[in-house]
Amino acid sequence: MILSWSAASARVRRLSLSLLSLSRLPLSDGDTGCCGRFLSSSSSSGSNPYNYYLHRVAGASNTTLGRFSTSRSLSSIASEVESAAYSGIETALDSVVKIFTVSSSPNYLLPWQNKPPRETWGSGFVIPGKRIITNAHVVADHTFVLVRKHGSPTKYRAHVVSVGHECDLAILLVDSQEFWARMSFLELGDIPFLQEAIAVVGYPQGGDNISITKGVVSRVEPTQYAHGATQLMAIQIDAAINPGNSGGPALMGDKVVGVAFQNLTGSENIGYIIPVPVIKHFISGVEESGEYAGFCSLGLSCQPTENSQLRNHFRMLPEMTGVLVNKINPLSDAYRILKKDDIILSFDGVPVANDGTIPFRNRERITFDHLASMKKPNETALIKVLRDGKENEFSITLRPLQQLVPVHQFDKLPTYYIFAGLIFVPLTQPYLHEYGEDWYNTSPRRLCERALRELPKNAGEQLVILSQVLMDDINAGYERLAELQVRKVNGIEIENLRHLYRLVEHYSGESIRFDLDEERVIVFDYRTAKIATSTILKRHRIPSIASADLIEEQNSQEDLACPV
Repeated sequence: MILSWSAASARVRRLSLSLLSLSRLPLSDGDTGCCGRFLSSSSSSGSNPYNYYLHRVAGASNTTLGRFSTSRSLSSIASEVESAAYSGIETALDSVVKIFTVSSSPNYLLPWQNKPPRETWGSGFVIPGKRIITNAHVVADHTFVLVRKHGSPTKYRAHVVSVGHECDLAILLVDSQEFWARMSFLELGDIPFLQEAIAVVGYPQGGDNISITKGVVSRVEPTQYAHGATQLMAIQIDAAINPGNSGGPALMGDKVVGVAFQNLTGSENIGYIIPVPVIKHFISGVEESGEYAGFCSLGLSCQPTENSQLRNHFRMLPEMTGVLVNKINPLSDAYRILKKDDIILSFDGVPVANDGTIPFRNRERITFDHLASMKKPNETALIKVLRDGKENEFSITLRPLQQLVPVHQFDKLPTYYIFAGLIFVPLTQPYLHEYGEDWYNTSPRRLCERALRELPKNAGEQLVILSQVLMDDINAGYERLAELQVRKVNGIEIENLRHLYRLVEHYSGESIRFDLDEERVIVFDYRTAKIATSTILKRHRIPSIASADLIEEQNSQEDLACPV
């Protein structure tokens, strides 16, 4: 078992997620009941080395029962506990809204086109400041959003002001003052203890009106977020959560203790809610910077030190515990401070166990990367390290880290460039997902492995690939070179798609050469290729040789170079 907290390993965990069939709660669209948005895959089976490696979660029901006199019957105590837990439901009815979304996702194989629009719905709730909290996947790739209050026939236009896809949360605003009349605001509570009763309120499939389901907390631990492929704290509950519940509040008393967002497919009554610390981290980041700030990471891939011979080799004393550093993200601050084979002993004074966990509440344990994820960007952490048998303490600055191959590209138009019928795009996981639910086995093996394993070496680095060839006389014979990575243009190693675009568009020579994977080479007469590009675009009804972001950047650079 390898514990991993690097950006690349998050992508591996996304694959591991499909093995467990853990999926975000889909919206409802009236067709399949899951609106085609399940991110889990049923194509693979087997154990998952990254999720659920904390096997023992201690009960804490005695904390709740301790509030009552032990002289009364257990049934009386249970009744009072349940009554208190569900006391805020009436308030929630005036806070929970139904969200109607029209969305249109990009087509990554034909990046100048969007897929057909789809209508879906989810849930949300109102918090102080006249804001609506919901899931990011409820409004991902949205083109139009409406909300409706409980008991009202009227739908109101809503605007998405901030989205955090990693934590699967979004904030909506409604301009209409009529909408806010008689609305109640829900306050955020805290993390519930195990076996505490909660109620989930929302608009699941099976009807149009509001629904309330009840259950108890089963466990609390870092879990893979299906939508954003990020490992963050989550709460598992046994309440019946169904498609359409996405974004609805989980209540304990009159406080929100979580947001419904995903479930474990193939099982009954195993759902997950986003806990309050993650919600507050998202909201505070938006309030402080005006936009979603992201979740920090140390950028490490670590290994447990449970083997005694391994600990002896690295000169760990019997009382020492920690994890072994295997890889370090070159873009992280840790890259200039820590070294491979360092042993991380503690994080901000909290000892790290040999399995990578730290104490949490009443005999529970969670992975120590939770402490890093709750840091604000550019905050520091004090890391105690064993290096060459000596203890050292380092202050490391934490920040959200760039991924070499992005896991998601929601709310963005794909970037592309076409030259002589060759379509160049940066490698992303959404591109690989176009190969179907079993994309890990059906997509090009070399590209898939790089997407899951490789780390960036420089900021802004991309893996540029030749995604396909639009056939023409000028590129005949090159069609078999599709799906290969582009390494060089005229002998110059490319950094990203923008770099390739500039090298080609600003070229003034006679012939242009592209070096690809597997030592493959493509050569064109430059002037002939430019003429052929226009013909190919007209034939395929493609509006432009490049995406808007590339063209706008070139135009802005030309304006700076030629001031009026």
